[in-house]
Amino acid sequence: MIRTLKTGASEQETKDSDRKTRQTVEAILDDVATRGDAAVRDLSIRFDKWEPQAFRLTAEEIQALIDGLPPQVIEDITFAQAQIRRFAEAQRATMTELEIETLPGIRLGHRLIPVASVGCYIPGGRYPMVASAHMSILTAKVAGVKRVIGCTPPLNGRAPAATIAAMSLAGADEIYVLGGIQAVAAMALGTETIQGVDMLVGPGNAFVAEAKRQLYGRVGIDLFAGPTETLVIADETSDVEICATDLLGQAEHGPTSPSILLTSSAKIAEGIEDEIQRQLERLPTADVASVAWRDHGQVILVDTDEELLSEAERIASEHVEVLTRDPRWFLERMTNFGALFLGPRTNVAFGDKVIGTNHTLPTKKAARYTGGLWVGKFIKTVTYQEVTTDAASAMIGEYGSRLCAIENFAGHKEQADLRVRRYGGRNAP
Repeated sequence: MIRTLKTGASEQETKDSDRKTRQTVEAILDDVATRGDAAVRDLSIRFDKWEPQAFRLTAEEIQALIDGLPPQVIEDITFAQAQIRRFAEAQRATMTELEIETLPGIRLGHRLIPVASVGCYIPGGRYPMVASAHMSILTAKVAGVKRVIGCTPPLNGRAPAATIAAMSLAGADEIYVLGGIQAVAAMALGTETIQGVDMLVGPGNAFVAEAKRQLYGRVGIDLFAGPTETLVIADETSDVEICATDLLGQAEHGPTSPSILLTSSAKIAEGIEDEIQRQLERLPTADVASVAWRDHGQVILVDTDEELLSEAERIASEHVEVLTRDPRWFLERMTNFGALFLGPRTNVAFGDKVIGTNHTLPTKKAARYTGGLWVGKFIKTVTYQEVTTDAASAMIGEYGSRLCAIENFAGHKEQADLRVRRYGGRNAP
């Protein structure tokens, strides 16, 4: 039996909020498209109170920011980037070009071509997300993207030094201190001083996510992203402290971040609320996490592992922690998730910051049809064909001609018929 002991916000409340965001973003994108740099500057002043002489940092400015950081910060960033690079390179190695002869004289193949230019948004504000520089800029560079630019908002009226260091060490070709919708719009649409890109990637708030959604088609994007999500799957071998800690660890992202406890343990389900409240009393980000848990937290109690599995598949969460006696049972059976974190020694924070996998992941049930950002997202798999003999051209032409006729494509049919006539098919005059 599946019982929902705590529910989150209604679907209608979410739709109303999304509608207001869409309208705001549409107006700002139109403004940037029309006025370019002038609009970007006005918006930066309006939203971030930020009006530098130039949004793009010079090499000297970047180096000065790096030099001002403690050595431990640089060492930690370098360590994290080494893990992400190692995994991205291993993923890239699984991708190979292909050419086969499917029939005598007929060669088919595909090439792997990196996107030419990518714009990476690195969120800031309350949480300057240093790790997003590794996940986007570094991964794009491993994929072979020639031009990778990054935008990140100012932090308390200054360039965020640690984020800038991470962007530079990851290999960014251009770094801009610029935030919000205006940054995403400038990268996608281009302005007088910012050359547009072919693809946008990176997480952000609801406005950044909506801007990427509206720009999709004019540029590529990594995925459609909503507020970050976490699902903790626990049985009686887990404990309420670790469940609450890991739920709040994602709830602190923002007041609309869903955190769901899915458990077959009545003890954990009944004890989670008291433990959440106990931890909130000492959590520095409780002002955000408490609202997210109150409005979007859920507790679901089931009886069996099979029900744990079926509910997890239905939820299709971005992050899924499996705190059960046999976590790999779920690895072998689950299909709808952004990333899995198996066992109590693992957690979402490891994946978000340092362990090596990418933290830009599908939300809002998109895990049903896509994975997250990875090196392959930056690579186009494009096909080619070559017919090398007269006989092969005429043979394929005969089949092609008849198939085109079925579909009433006269021009297509003539392309096939011309090859039959020219290269000597059996029915050629």
